[in-house]
Amino acid sequence: MVCSERKRLRLKTTTPIQVRYQETDQMGVVYHANYLVWFEIGRTAFIEALGFEYAVMEEQGIVSPVIDAHVYFNQPIRYGQKAYVNTFLDSYDGIRTTYRYEVTDEEGNIAVSGTTKHVIVKKENFKPTSLRKKFPHWHQAYLQALEGE
Repeated sequence: MVCSERKRLRLKTTTPIQVRYQETDQMGVVYHANYLVWFEIGRTAFIEALGFEYAVMEEQGIVSPVIDAHVYFNQPIRYGQKAYVNTFLDSYDGIRTTYRYEVTDEEGNIAVSGTTKHVIVKKENFKPTSLRKKFPHWHQAYLQALEGE
C-alpha cells in the first residue's frame, strides 16, 4: 500500500552544519539561498540513514529533480553559530516525495523551515517512473519512514 497522506512523523535525521563565512550576506546572516543547499545536505543524510545513495539511483538511469520548494524564515542564523538540519519524510506516493526540514540553532530554536518536493524520473527523457518498481527496498523504507517504524 502506498502512503500519500500525512502521518505522525517519527523518523528524522539531524545533520550539523558548519556555518561558513562565505555563506553570509552583507548583514552578517546566512544568505537565504544557502538554506536550500542545507536542505540538500539534510536530504542526502536522511537517504543515507535509510541505507541508500542517490549515486546508485543515478547509475541506474533514475534522477529525482526538485519540482517545488518552500522556505520559511523565522530568525537568522549568523556566522559562528551552530546550526542543524532536521530532515523528515513528509509525504510519498511512489513517484513524488516531499521532504520537510527544520534548521535550528544550538538552543533548538527553529530558524528556518521548509519543504522540497521531488519526482522520480528516467534520466534520458524525464518521464516519471515508479520507485516501487525500480527500487522496491527504497520504496519499502519510505513507507516505513512515513509510519515511523
